[in-house]
Amino acid sequence: MIGTSNLAREFWEQGKSATCPIYDMHGHMGTWGAIYFPRGEVEQMIGTMDECGVKMLTFSHHHALMSPDMGNRPSIEAARRFPDRLRAYCVINPNYPEMAAADLASFEQYRDVFVGFKFLSDYHRVPITDAGYRPALEYADQHKLLTLMHTWGGSPYDGAAAVRTLAERYHHVRFLLGHSCHDDWDAAVALARDFPNIYLELTAIFDNRGALEKFAAEAGSERMLFGTDLPWFDPHQAVGALFSAHLNDEEIHNICHRNAEKLFGEILAR
Repeated sequence: MIGTSNLAREFWEQGKSATCPIYDMHGHMGTWGAIYFPRGEVEQMIGTMDECGVKMLTFSHHHALMSPDMGNRPSIEAARRFPDRLRAYCVINPNYPEMAAADLASFEQYRDVFVGFKFLSDYHRVPITDAGYRPALEYADQHKLLTLMHTWGGSPYDGAAAVRTLAERYHHVRFLLGHSCHDDWDAAVALARDFPNIYLELTAIFDNRGALEKFAAEAGSERMLFGTDLPWFDPHQAVGALFSAHLNDEEIHNICHRNAEKLFGEILAR
């Protein structure tokens, strides 16, 4: 039966688990012009996290992604208000090379905030293989940092072929494939199997029947990371999908927290 273990029962009855904390590795924050978020500000998001048992959210603020005049400042301010609950990705927008260079130059100043970088190439309309990303990738490679990249099947900016080009070049970056090359599941699995520094991040995967089982069976649950795009999606929906899939509790523990704990431990140890 699906979702009948003691761990599943704990989530069904309590809405969260004391033994299975969640690390949400793909979040955002703040307003977005085309949609209303009832719980999009930092205090409200912490409330959602509390309800769902999310111990840590790693995010990039919407303003950091889409408002170059503000840059990463909103992410820094939010993470420093809630240092036990939030970490941020330093957004690199190659359309603004001077700002990207400044962000990289000040990265060490914010190591209490940043765990790596975020690329949103489909929106910024610059392929992830572009030279504008190179300084951040070289820095991440040197320091073995996380890099969360929006990836989508068939995209000329961040499809599987472009990801493979980067993975062949940068062996020490911890690449998190945001949306796991959505709909190009075979390519996503192949990337995770071919490169030990690639992880399949599950935002927007939870509503696709069979994808979770495919990833776990063919790439391994040790290479999967929980993510929601919070506040776009509620973590409870993702948890419900996990326990409605043909996954065992050990796989769910890996996805929800063990893999993220390992990654964070490696970063914080340096």
